[in-house]
Amino acid sequence: MLARIQQLAARRPERLVVALLLAVYAATLAPDVTFWDAGEFIAAGRSFGIPHPPGTPLYVALLATFDRLTPFLSTAVSTNLVSALCTAIACGVLARLVYRWTGDPIAALASGIASGAMTSVWLNATETEVYAAALALAAAGLWAGDRAGATGQRRWLALVAYCFVLAVPLHLSMLVAGPAIAWLAWERGDGRLRWGDAALLGAAWLGAMGLGKMSLLAVGIAIGVLVVAMALRAVVDRAAWRDAAVAGGAVLVAALVAASALGAMWLRARHDPAINQGGAFTFAELADAVARRQYAVAPIWPRQAPFWIQLGNVFEYADWQTALSLGPTVYPTVARVAATLVWTALGLLGCATHRRLDRRSWRAMLILILAGSAGVVVYLNMRASPSFGHGVLPENVVREARERDYFFVFAFWVWGMWAGLGAVALARRRWGRAWIGVALAALPIALNWRAVDRSRGLEAEMPRLWATTMLASAPRDAVLFVGGDNDTYPLWYAQEALGMRRDVTMVTTPLLPAEWYRDEMERRWRLYPDSSARPWRGRLDAIELVADRARALGRPVAAAISLPAAEREKLGRRWTLRGLVYVERLDGARDTTRLTVDSSAARFFAERIDRWRAGRDPVPAIDDVARATLDQLECPARVLRAYRVPAARDSLDSICNLR
Repeated sequence: MLARIQQLAARRPERLVVALLLAVYAATLAPDVTFWDAGEFIAAGRSFGIPHPPGTPLYVALLATFDRLTPFLSTAVSTNLVSALCTAIACGVLARLVYRWTGDPIAALASGIASGAMTSVWLNATETEVYAAALALAAAGLWAGDRAGATGQRRWLALVAYCFVLAVPLHLSMLVAGPAIAWLAWERGDGRLRWGDAALLGAAWLGAMGLGKMSLLAVGIAIGVLVVAMALRAVVDRAAWRDAAVAGGAVLVAALVAASALGAMWLRARHDPAINQGGAFTFAELADAVARRQYAVAPIWPRQAPFWIQLGNVFEYADWQTALSLGPTVYPTVARVAATLVWTALGLLGCATHRRLDRRSWRAMLILILAGSAGVVVYLNMRASPSFGHGVLPENVVREARERDYFFVFAFWVWGMWAGLGAVALARRRWGRAWIGVALAALPIALNWRAVDRSRGLEAEMPRLWATTMLASAPRDAVLFVGGDNDTYPLWYAQEALGMRRDVTMVTTPLLPAEWYRDEMERRWRLYPDSSARPWRGRLDAIELVADRARALGRPVAAAISLPAAEREKLGRRWTLRGLVYVERLDGARDTTRLTVDSSAARFFAERIDRWRAGRDPVPAIDDVARATLDQLECPARVLRAYRVPAARDSLDSICNLR
């Protein structure tokens, strides 16, 4: 058996990489929905709908297709496996490229394994998240760029352009790899540069960026660069003018075919699926959704946080990549930092080894790691992370809603590749056995496993329990007001993927400022008047208006316990706590402010949640969403205990409204 593995590694190291990583990802795969965007993506895949801008229609089509091809799996497991497959294949392609660049199959095997064992790469691979598919598309682009540079054939240039523009209906994060891909296509194996090819691919990359931002100026410049590149190529070599025209035409046609995938988003919007964010019924609305115009996208300047803080976040996230189980917290630990330093040394050795073996691909990977770290910092201009800069920045500074380590996944992916190269180089020099280097490169699998394993514990079941308990708490035909992503998306998942309580209408209050969402409220449920005829007076006014319309329709008004108190007070002041929701009382009681409790419902849900928890606690993690959600799930039990003491009843509101 060992001889067979060694033989396969010597000829096809990428197959071993894909098989091993796919097994690792499957073993640690989330068995159900996870928090943040996963619930929305699963619901969108199930309904072939449109998630939040930019809509990612190609990714949704991939999820919907895989879900229908695997009827023997639950929708969540099926869509989670899409991420596992995409990531394993991306690392396999990288291993094959390393083999081509270095001629060393053992180093290629180690590089592929190490790149896929990085925490941010691994976490993307075990839930329904678009970044895994973007990584796979980038790997395909690197493959095509390498072949274009090595052969000079037009078909590979066209494929690179196709990959660039395909990022628009998939996810623009793939374009972070664009400069590295273009370099591979630009530089020949003998070191000479193809300026014409570089101009063609530069036009395709700029055109993709312009299309993703819906900037006519950028698209126009890209077309101009394409035409000028073709003309210059013809002037330099008149005999090659036809070849230049064909190459430019192939790039243009490939780009147009890739861009056509956006049409699926427009077509599906007109069918008004259950998940239809952005309301892209017209081409203008489609452009607004693709360009993410409903969000306040930060410009490059002024900076939203000091640049050193933004760059420091990258180093913070780098410390999480190789041994997170040695300190599964946002705070550094001695053991984890020591492992990070060892991995850094291996990466530097691998970088030097790569440079010595193949300068062309080394330069491309250097570009990719710089673009994926400092380039992302400059371009995205993010606020400080929730865990960084305390004691330096003001306490009331606005921070990112969550840790954004996944934005830098390309940098960590390349660093893992170089560390794999370095591990094999070290093993050969120190012990004379390359296979020891493979074992060293695979060490992060053991050192990260416990911290990134989504298959077990409270976290594996909590998002689904949160959603189903919330819906079960709501009265029949309720209009349920909820807060942000972790309130809304698991509920959408429960309704669309599980078919649960579709009689409940969710009103996501952070979406009310978007005109398309207010139009959707009226179109589907008659809950908001014509927003174009009514001036916008703010979110609180809109919340009050929707609640009044619900009452006029005879529908119960309810609010999630996680809804901010100011928003719930705008809905009304007479509330009964029923499980995980406040339900408006319409009993004519004189006391308009005191909160009452449905004790039978509180007892039922408290016992249900207690049986589920069975004394377990969330495992330590860099994201505290599970612990915060557990606090909310335990609200019925805490309130029930407090309600037995009359003097404590006035404090019930503060016990359950945790925000």
